[in-house]
Formats: sequence, structure tokens, C-alpha cells
Amino acid sequence: MNNTIDRRALLRGAGLGAGGLALAAWMPAWAQTVSAGLVPDLPTVSGEDITLRIARQTMMIDGRPSRAIGINGTVPAPLIRLREGQNVRLKVINDLDEDSSIHWHGLLVPTQFDGVPGVSFPGIKPRSTFLYEFPIRQNGTYWYHSHSGMQEQLGHYGPIVIDPAGADPVRFDREHVIVLSDHSQSSPEAIFRNMKTMPGFYNYQRQTLAGLLAGRDQKLKDRVMWGGMRMDPADVSDATGAAYTYLVNGHGPSDNWTALFKPGERVRLRVINASSMTTFNVRIPGLRLTIVQADGQNVMPVEVDEFQIGVAETYDAVVTPTEDKAFTLVGESVDRSGMARATLAPRAGMAAVVPPLRPRPIATMKDMGMDMSSMDGMGGENGGMAGMDHSKMAGMDMSKPMPGMDMSGGSGGAMPGMAMPQARGVDPTSEQNRSAALGGVERMPPSMAGMDHSKMAGMSGSGDMAGMDMGGMKMRDFSYAPEVKKGPGVQTISPMPMDRTGEPGQGLEDVGHRVLVYKDLMALERNPDVRAPSRSLDIHLTGNMERFMWSFDGVKMSDTMEPFPFTEGERVRINLINDTMMGHPIHIHGHFFELVTGHGDHAPRKHTVIVQPGGKVTWDFTADAVGDWAFHCHLLYHMMAGMMRTVSVRPKGAAA
Repeated sequence: MNNTIDRRALLRGAGLGAGGLALAAWMPAWAQTVSAGLVPDLPTVSGEDITLRIARQTMMIDGRPSRAIGINGTVPAPLIRLREGQNVRLKVINDLDEDSSIHWHGLLVPTQFDGVPGVSFPGIKPRSTFLYEFPIRQNGTYWYHSHSGMQEQLGHYGPIVIDPAGADPVRFDREHVIVLSDHSQSSPEAIFRNMKTMPGFYNYQRQTLAGLLAGRDQKLKDRVMWGGMRMDPADVSDATGAAYTYLVNGHGPSDNWTALFKPGERVRLRVINASSMTTFNVRIPGLRLTIVQADGQNVMPVEVDEFQIGVAETYDAVVTPTEDKAFTLVGESVDRSGMARATLAPRAGMAAVVPPLRPRPIATMKDMGMDMSSMDGMGGENGGMAGMDHSKMAGMDMSKPMPGMDMSGGSGGAMPGMAMPQARGVDPTSEQNRSAALGGVERMPPSMAGMDHSKMAGMSGSGDMAGMDMGGMKMRDFSYAPEVKKGPGVQTISPMPMDRTGEPGQGLEDVGHRVLVYKDLMALERNPDVRAPSRSLDIHLTGNMERFMWSFDGVKMSDTMEPFPFTEGERVRINLINDTMMGHPIHIHGHFFELVTGHGDHAPRKHTVIVQPGGKVTWDFTADAVGDWAFHCHLLYHMMAGMMRTVSVRPKGAAA
């Protein structure tokens, strides 16, 4: 379904206003088409005892009925509002003809109440009831959803807001919950089957001959090279606007969900990505966004114009509209095939200009884990290897060490005379202190060991690595990743994965305004555990995009129940290495982790992080929750295809 918004669609949406009363029947109060915000007179589900009923229903999207699974008769599910320090009992009634469950995403709960069938509990049988009971140990913005089958895709999700026990460090006059999601007229089973049957089934934005003749996208030599590798640089998302309508609080773009404000108010937007497969780029043209919270954890305020939010992430942003006019909130899908759209306005019925979809991104060599342009001081007009004539390297087997080339560079793994560029927001001193505890040396592909890059100075050429002769470069060399199991489910291994936490996200490199990057985030308060990790673990994100196979370290969840083992209280550094050309939002249950981005004891704490294509993300965490926990990619169909494992935390002194 093409979700491009045009004048005709907006006029049609205006005509739907008469159906607003009918639409309201499927919407909780906070998600009504026009919302005054979360003020006390709007009812919410709260208190010590809460009842939630899961059932099939119908929902209306842009005037069209669609089958769904809701809770208490609404999609999204009711807002659950709690307070830090209270105890809560949640009676969940399953009125479905199949098993169901609820996972409290980001909440620190006992493992038996985490809500993952087959890992932490057996699930909720049809026509039965399950009682969740746990203390509320935190505050912030979170959400809940099914972890059974593909029910989440059908609308089984809802927001959670937990008020702090004391004063809230974030000052605001009004607040709105913004739940972003994707919904399809097709069944989840049909979507999954289509992805397995044909790679790029929903990709309607491939490169064309007309585009080549018009000088768009890749040049001919690059298209030939990528074709020879069976790689599609336009394959940014598996499920696109061809399958989805993108929603804000259960409303399609033409429904025009509206959040009210008074000019001059500080408005807090609690943004939750509850989609199944969509990374959104969020912006409000004409308004700056002050990010104050990430994944429910307070951060030092940072002002941006746009942010990328992966599936299952949450961001709280404060905006202060001073003019008596409407503003458009845009949630553009990462592949630019459609958008979620809402309005911020002083009065109901107002609308602002909806910006057109921007050109879709095209993958680069960096997205294959092969970019070396950050290695400054090696010649070429742009520095680093960006200006290298890679034709000189044709036929070179980079999996073999090059004689006489030494890259060890002495202490700390740095290369003499090499000025590494520093991304904004980085405190290198604190990061060096952390790295020293682990030996101080970054992970490096074996083919780079022993390389003296001074021998390569003066090599220059036309530009980036896109014109490189790939004849000698092995894209499936397991010597780069000996921990990965060889098999048809591993299509590529990233030869040189980069830390991309200082980058704004795929397609946002040249948008002309400031975009949030992970390295901008700093915890508002000191981290609760600042010990150096005692060990390090590499975990590879692996897949075969041609066969729609996804895994960790080449192993699917269905192939093994062997968990990643940890001991209670130990501090571990995790290196997530993306060997695929697609971004993955990785989520660990029962824990928060600290992103290693150079901020020392104020590292941002999160429960979900996007690992960009061909990139890597490092985080430290304390295994402080005994039990078995799910660990998975939060792209629903990737998880269902195998990119899921368990994390097992055993008590100190217990048998392995």
C-alpha cells in the first residue's frame, strides 16, 4: 500500500470527520483523534489492581476496517499509568482461541513475570487468566506487547507511563503519548511467507534502468559489482509502505491524530516505537526537539531537529511551540516508502503542511562493513582511504596478512601519526580508562594485523570505496569471525565493522539539520555500576537476506536452546557486530546496559539499541537479574526467523 500523502488523500481524510464518533469506539481516551493531553480528567488504567482482556476486534484506519487484536477493546491497548515504588497486580484474561502473553518491555520484573512463552513462563492458554504481580522499581516511558506468535503485528501493544516517586527532573506543562506502529491489511503469516518466498518482495523502490539513464543512484560499474555479489543496495527494509499503513496512536495519516497545546507551553512527547518492522525518522518541521529521556532513562537534555527511533525504543522530547499555528509530526519510515503523520495544534481541526517523502537511502560499502574512510592520514584528497585507488587492489586477498605491514602501532593499539577523527559528544579520556581494563585494543580483522599503513600513503583515486574491484575481497571470510557457525544462514561477514554510534542513521547523513546520535546521549545521573568489565563477549548479527534467514553467530533459536551464560553480579562487555546489510534493534530482557560511547560513568543506559548495517555497538552490563531472559532482534519477522537466543544468569556458586 502506497502511503504517500497527497492533496486528494487529505481531502478524503477530512471527509472522514463525520465518522469520528464511530472511530472513537476503538480508541482509548489518550489516543482519541483529538487529544488535550494526559490531564487528570482523562481516564487511564492505573492503581494496584488492573484487569486487561485480550480479544480479537476490528479497528478503523483511514476509514477502512481492519482486523486486529486489542486489549480492553482498544488498539493501541490502554495506557497503564503507575508510580515508582508501588506494587501492581495485572490480571490478564485471554479471550483468544490461541495462547497469548504480555511482556512488559523495559520493566525490571521477576523472570516468571517477564512474559516470554518458552523462556520465562508457559504462556496464557485460551480462555484462561494469568496474574502478573511485581513491584515498580523505576520510572519513565515504556510499553507492553505480546510475545506470542505474531500477535504484536495485529495491534497487541500499548504504552506505559511510570511517574517518579519524587520530583520529575523534566519540567513540562502538558504531555502526549505518541505510539508509532505499522499495520497491514495482509495477515502476518502472509507477510512472513512472502518474505521467505521472494527476497525484496515488498521493495518497490529498486534501482531501475530509467534511474541509471537519469544519473540517479549508483553508477553502472557499481551496479554491476553489487549485482555480482547478489546484493541490493535499495534493500533497506524488509516490510515497507507496500505492506503497511504507518500509524500514530492507531490512526492513519489521513485520520490526522491531533495533539493540542497552548502557545508557550512546554509539551512533553513520549514517543514509543511499537511497530513490528519499521525504523522511524521523527521530526516536527519548525520545532526543535529537546531529548530528555531514552528508553525510560533520564538523559542530559540535547536539542535536535530529528531523531531515528528503532523498533522498541522510546524517546521523550520536549517542544515549546510559541506560535498560534499547527505543526506536523512526521514519522518517516527509514526506507522512505511511507510515513506516520500527526498534528500538534492549538485547536482541533487545524492542519499543517505535510512534507513530501525524501529520497530513499542507498546502501554503501560502509553498510557492508568495509568502510575505512575514518582512517585519517593515509593519503587521498579526502584523507583516510576515501581517496584510495582501489583498482590497485584488484585480486588482493585481504583475508591474508600483507607482508611487512605492521598496524600494531605500540601501546593502546593506536597507529603512529594517525589522527583519528572524533565524533561530537565523546570524552576520549574516560573511554580510554574503560578500554584499558580490557587490554586497550580494539577488535581488528586478522587481515589488518601487522599492516603498516604508512606504506599505503599517496594512493589516491576517484572517491569512496564504491568503485572498488571486489575480485579479491572475500565477503564471507569466517576468519574474521571464528565464533560464527558456517552455514547457508550466513551470507556475509563484515571485514571491517565500524562503531557507528556517532552517526545519525541510514539516510540521515545529509539532511541539512541536526540529527540525534547515540553519542549525544549522556545519563543525567551517575551509572549505578561503574566497575570495569571482567570479560568481553562478541556476538555477531548474522543473516542471509536472499533466503530471509536470521540468527546470532550463525545459530537460530530453533537450532539450540543453549543460552549465553552469565554469573550473578558479573560485569561484562558485549560487542554486537552486524554482519548484515540491514539495521537491527537488539533488545535484552530483564536488564539495562550502558552504551560505551565515551561518557564514562554517565554512559546512557538503554534496553534496546540499533546496530547499523555493517557496524558494531559495544555495551557494558551487570548480570544482576537471576533467571532466563530473552535476547533478540526486535524486528518481529527477524526474531521469528531465528534472531533470538536466551541469556541465563545463574546465582553465584551455582552449578553451570
